[in-house]
Amino acid sequence: MPADPTPAPAADEEHAVLVLRLAGPLQSWGDRSAFNRRDSRPQPTKSGVIGLLAGAAGRPREADIGDLVGLRLGVRIDQPGTLLRDYHTVSDYRGRPLPQAGVNAKGVQKPTSPAKDTHVTHRYYLQDAVFVAAVQGPAALVEALAEAIRRPAFPLALGRRSCVPTQPIALGAVRDGTLEDILADEPWQAGHAAKNAYRRRAERGPELFSPHRIDLAATFDDPSGDDTLQDVPRSFDPRERGFSTRRIRHAWLDVPTGLRSSATTVQPAAATAGHDPFALLGW
Repeated sequence: MPADPTPAPAADEEHAVLVLRLAGPLQSWGDRSAFNRRDSRPQPTKSGVIGLLAGAAGRPREADIGDLVGLRLGVRIDQPGTLLRDYHTVSDYRGRPLPQAGVNAKGVQKPTSPAKDTHVTHRYYLQDAVFVAAVQGPAALVEALAEAIRRPAFPLALGRRSCVPTQPIALGAVRDGTLEDILADEPWQAGHAAKNAYRRRAERGPELFSPHRIDLAATFDDPSGDDTLQDVPRSFDPRERGFSTRRIRHAWLDVPTGLRSSATTVQPAAATAGHDPFALLGW
């Protein structure tokens, strides 16, 4: 098994943590997708988060990402969302048979045999999911990434270009501390419907649910972790794409809900007059 590419923080190097809210109508975090089936992991991958940071910083695909790979990642699942399968058929508008995935010695795609006029593809997305991701690394790098997230060079996406994030993405300023403590202190970021449903459960069963705290699942980069994921990118260059593994640790975090009173219902922001196509994205 390849060595974990996430180095341990140097004892004499100042580190900081950037906290990101990854939420949107659709997200898709693939780690083993191929050909006509594009799966999604149930939470953001390290390659997806690094890609988002690299895009915000304006790095081309061929750029070195070694410093970003070295960031330690923690992800908290605030709202898991539901899985959506998007069904596609693909054909050539000229009416020609489609090529196959294989290529010949000259790098040209081979024709399908027997000739095939339509491909069926399945693409999977997470609907209405909310995650809080935190990256830890050298303070200067993390500060630069925080500024890049606020003023991105390229449009940001949640795993795929079609998956637009809602605002805000950066949750406050860069912070000091450990990933575990910071993710445990950050208030619950779920949507209004999820928070109101939790409030109702807490009112019906206060001995089981606290209105002020909630347990949320999280994962952390950890060289001693008992699980592995193959989602660490070596490069985003299409000619040199490849992934290595990292070890992770699963945990549960006791997180403040941010619910102020059991008598108050969480309400979405009041709609403004007129039609605003970006209102649901928080822009």
